[in-house]
Amino acid sequence: MFNLSISELEKYIQDDLPYFDLTTSLQNCHDSHAQIEVYTREDIIVSCSEEAAKIAELLNCKVEFFVKSKTKLEKGSTILKFSGLYEDIHKAWRLTQILLEYSCKISTYSYEMNKKLKEKNPDCELLTTRKTFPFSKRFCIKAAICGGAMPHRLNLSETILFFDGHRILYKKSDEFYEDLKRIKRKIPEKKLNVESNNLQDSINLMKIGVDVIQLDKIDFEELEKIIEYKNENYPFVKILVAGGINLTNIEKYASYKIDGVVTSSVYNCGMANISSRLELN
Repeated sequence: MFNLSISELEKYIQDDLPYFDLTTSLQNCHDSHAQIEVYTREDIIVSCSEEAAKIAELLNCKVEFFVKSKTKLEKGSTILKFSGLYEDIHKAWRLTQILLEYSCKISTYSYEMNKKLKEKNPDCELLTTRKTFPFSKRFCIKAAICGGAMPHRLNLSETILFFDGHRILYKKSDEFYEDLKRIKRKIPEKKLNVESNNLQDSINLMKIGVDVIQLDKIDFEELEKIIEYKNENYPFVKILVAGGINLTNIEKYASYKIDGVVTSSVYNCGMANISSRLELN
């Protein structure tokens, strides 16, 4: 597991608190002290609590308690508790709660998807796409990992995955297949991943030595045929499925002997129901 850096957290603070909290600055709060408990209104998998605690510290608050990432929490449980000057508490309040609302939802949704997946197919992995919302990749990736998912592709420089859009460079499919042989020789230490959407193309890809076939929005009947052919002829080829897979339909895909489910749904699942109790000391 990794934590977001201090510079990343400071940038997050700077975006939301560029100068001061105008609202509390208009109150006669003087040297009033307060404490706050951030708690969950639903069962969750905690993530990015380390970052929330560090944000509170960066804003001059004293962290008294926080639950570590990956912890399963029941409704009503406290995630984070900190104290300090009333004005500092208000600065840290929304920054920490919003961060936890997003991160804990991602980790909880990932956990629920992974649970359904493993119940149907223990050998299949939940894989998350590159489609995090902009400027939030490390935050989203940590939250997804806390829920049991694995990153499918962290970035474009990391993995090789040919889509339909790459095939337009070739006049015929045979030219594409032939070039894949050349490309595979150039990357002896990496896996060659290619997207497909039908049986015949998948068979051709297996024959030329593709390591992983990613099937996008594949028909279940076609999926079954591809898996059957693969198991009989190329058992070491890995099969991934992708395209519109979420918590409502993952069990259907997992019922087939695939190696991984690729999803973006964990990044657009909303926010966890998290609230706070704030009181003066």
